Amino acid sequence: MSSVIEGVRFSVLDRSRVREGRSAASALRDTVALAREAEALGFHRFWVSEHHGVPGVAGSAPTVLAAAVAAATATIRVGTGGVMLPNHRPLVVAEQFGVLESLFPGRIDMGLGRSVGFTDGVRRALGRGKDDAEDFAAQLRELLDWFRGASPTGVHARPAEGLSVPPFVLAMGEGARIAAEAGLPMVVGDLRDRDRMRRGIDLYRARFRPSAWASEPYVVVSGTVAVAGTPEEARRLLVPEAWSMAYSRTHGSFPPLPPAERVEALEMTAKERGFYEAGLAGQLAGTEEQVAEELETVLKETGAQEVLVTTSTYDRRALLDSYRRLADLVRLR
Repeated sequence: MSSVIEGVRFSVLDRSRVREGRSAASALRDTVALAREAEALGFHRFWVSEHHGVPGVAGSAPTVLAAAVAAATATIRVGTGGVMLPNHRPLVVAEQFGVLESLFPGRIDMGLGRSVGFTDGVRRALGRGKDDAEDFAAQLRELLDWFRGASPTGVHARPAEGLSVPPFVLAMGEGARIAAEAGLPMVVGDLRDRDRMRRGIDLYRARFRPSAWASEPYVVVSGTVAVAGTPEEARRLLVPEAWSMAYSRTHGSFPPLPPAERVEALEMTAKERGFYEAGLAGQLAGTEEQVAEELETVLKETGAQEVLVTTSTYDRRALLDSYRRLADLVRLR
């Protein structure tokens, strides 16, 4: 194994993608089962995400799902990638993570994002607007203050106050500055836009202020990593997600993941084909040797301490095989 890869942590983010012909309940159970697999393979963390009103994603309540994951595992760190802070009151978020940390001490991470709803309808249902993301820095400060017992109102966040739940900021652009000035670890993606990723990381490191949460910058790079016996098999792992993204960009709805063979038989419009091919391009996919080379390049370029893998596909067996190959490649076990 390359010395660049050695010592780097590898973790998993699962977005509870619904598979065509399966239910949302199945997707959530698959997430919990994948967490047990990830723990057995030696991955460092297992995170879940927050999406609202998306047909192809079942993960709408990340702290609830994180509790199920933590209850089904024993050693792997469990968290969110992330809770979208503009959608919630900071006090409620602090209380939820306080409960999680109290139930599963020393295993909970608090990944926080600044996105609001996927569509205007979802934003209205959440009582939020696009501009609410602009308040993220203030919301983040308030959330951390609840853990420190620093609220000026005399209210106490029970049982969060006094607990230490590591916070992470999901960041691109402005989020990198916020993470740096708050002195928090940063999660940055995706791996396909390396130039933008490097700019965000450079800004983060240049403006980082040590805090009680982190004494020095900590960078997690996030993206798809697909490993298979041949380049063609690895590419097929990417096909369902690439088509779902292309469909969402051309039809306004993010559908469940279809089988790769059905996608490959479709007659796409030129616009659909363009988005689809873009979704396949630039991902870390291939044989063990190819992926090792790509990982080494990414880690040299970014100096990241951790890689958060977010791969989704229709074929669950092939997905598990990819994670097993990756674990063996980076010697997690």
